[in-house]
Amino acid sequence: MQLRDCHNFHDFRALARRRLPRPIFDYIDGAADDEVSHRRNTTSYERCDLVPNVLRGVENVDLSVTVLGQRLAVPFYCSPTAVQRLFHHQGERAVAAAAAGCSTMFGVSSLGTVDLEELRSAHRGPQIYQFYFHKDRGLNRAMLQRAKDAGIEVMMLTVDSITGGNRERDLRSGFSIPFKLTLPGMAHFAIRPRWVWDYLTHEKFRLPQLDEHVRMEGGAMSIGRYFTEMLDPSMNWDDVAEMVRLWSGQFCLKGVMSVADARRAVDIGCTGIVLSNHGGRQLDGSRAPFDQLAEIVDAVGDRIDVIVDGGIQRGSQVLKALSLGAKAVGVGRYYLYPLAAAGQAGVERALALLRTEIERDMKLMGCTAITQLSRDNLRFH
Repeated sequence: MQLRDCHNFHDFRALARRRLPRPIFDYIDGAADDEVSHRRNTTSYERCDLVPNVLRGVENVDLSVTVLGQRLAVPFYCSPTAVQRLFHHQGERAVAAAAAGCSTMFGVSSLGTVDLEELRSAHRGPQIYQFYFHKDRGLNRAMLQRAKDAGIEVMMLTVDSITGGNRERDLRSGFSIPFKLTLPGMAHFAIRPRWVWDYLTHEKFRLPQLDEHVRMEGGAMSIGRYFTEMLDPSMNWDDVAEMVRLWSGQFCLKGVMSVADARRAVDIGCTGIVLSNHGGRQLDGSRAPFDQLAEIVDAVGDRIDVIVDGGIQRGSQVLKALSLGAKAVGVGRYYLYPLAAAGQAGVERALALLRTEIERDMKLMGCTAITQLSRDNLRFH
């Protein structure tokens, strides 16, 4: 299979599986416990049907949206995800360039592998900076200030990861950051020589957003250990309210899943919330974001931007989320598989395919603008 043979999410996933060593593929692909929530994130859309209208004159379709104060040409953006240069040596550079080419927003994780300043200077489109709340309050303030100095438009605090999820695939493979080759895992890498060559012949793996605060020279740190040792489980609404005040701009909470929490986010001055269960990687058995969307939109949708993130594999699923009231959707694995498969070219192809699907489905729905989508076009079963 080649990149030109990839026409959907599953094709990109299959190509990534062929290219990546098994432990790294499993890090992208896996989730917590029995991975129930991970599967639900996508299957939840199957309980919702679209009801199209016809004869509406759909020659020209406008896919643009405004979310978190940013004008996007498409109703989706690339969510911030960690350690991207493990998947392909281009990492965040590839995703940023592809997002810019699609005129949409992209996110940089505090566990990202390219300096946020480099990405900000290379691409002037809207950019999110995602961070975790650390026990070191000075580190939290420094991360906020660094992002502000770089000209980041949107700050996104992940609130569902005060401790690491039970990601058993990672436990079995010994996955860590930076990746540490172990004798038992050598066979997985030996059969993926292209990945090994790329990893060894390009710039050294690092976490530049944390370089000044986290020292890993003495050994690799597992993802679970990072969450357990460095993140602050005492984080509360007062802490977040202080960060919202310090940022004094577009501030979004990622990982909100209840109406009560959505209302609190409004009360402390957040401008957006992302409904997310972290791709099923944290609390297994939690509801799918799409299943929580309607009641949260009904509760706070007129006061805050509500975004849904998790399980998106098709343009029709994007339309379902928008019809329920989401302002936009975030995608993660959707672009990580093509990144792993083919770098920037892969991400560009994946985003172009999603845009084409959405435009085609909008025409088939009888809609020429995102604002024309509504719950009248949906039926649940």
